[in-house]
Amino acid sequence: MTETAVFGGGCFWCTESVFLSLRGVISVAPGYSGGHIEYPTYEQVCGKATGHIEVVRLVFDPDIIDFTTLLQVFFATHDPCTLDRQGGDIGPQYASVIFYQSAQQQQIAQQLIEQVQEEIGAPVVTRLLPAETFWPAESYHHNYYALNPGQGYCQVVISPKLAKFRKRYAQLLTT
Repeated sequence: MTETAVFGGGCFWCTESVFLSLRGVISVAPGYSGGHIEYPTYEQVCGKATGHIEVVRLVFDPDIIDFTTLLQVFFATHDPCTLDRQGGDIGPQYASVIFYQSAQQQQIAQQLIEQVQEEIGAPVVTRLLPAETFWPAESYHHNYYALNPGQGYCQVVISPKLAKFRKRYAQLLTT
C-alpha cells in the first residue's frame, strides 16, 4: 500500500533531487498544482499569471517512511519563512506549500508547521491547501539534477543543498 504527498518548496529541480534520495520514496514527479488553467506549461507558470506552484508529487511506502518524516525533510531543505521565494528564485510559483491528500495529512502538517514556527521563532508562511490537480511538468524537468549535474544552477544551488541534506539525513538515504 502506498500514499501520495505533494509539496512545493521552491524550484522543483531541488525538491525532486532531495526526495529521490529517500528510502521508502517510490517515485517523485515534478509538476504544477494550485492554478486556474489546465495543462499549464513551464513558460506559463513562470509567467506568474496561472496561479500554479512548482511542486513534486511523491509516492511513498508509509511502512518505510512516514508522512511526518517526509515533512521534516521538507521543512529542513527549504526556507518556509520566505513568501513566494527560495533564495534567488522569486515568484508565486516558488511558494512553500503542502497540498494535503487526506484529513490525517492536514492534521499532521498543521502540527508540524506550528512546531517548526516555534523552533525557529519566525512566522512560517507555508500554505496548507487541499489537494488539487497535479499537472506533470514537461519531460526535460524529470530527474533534472541527475541528468544535468554540470549545469550552473545544479552546481551552485542544488549540489550544496544535497550535501547538507545527505549529511543531516544519512540514516534515511537509499544505499
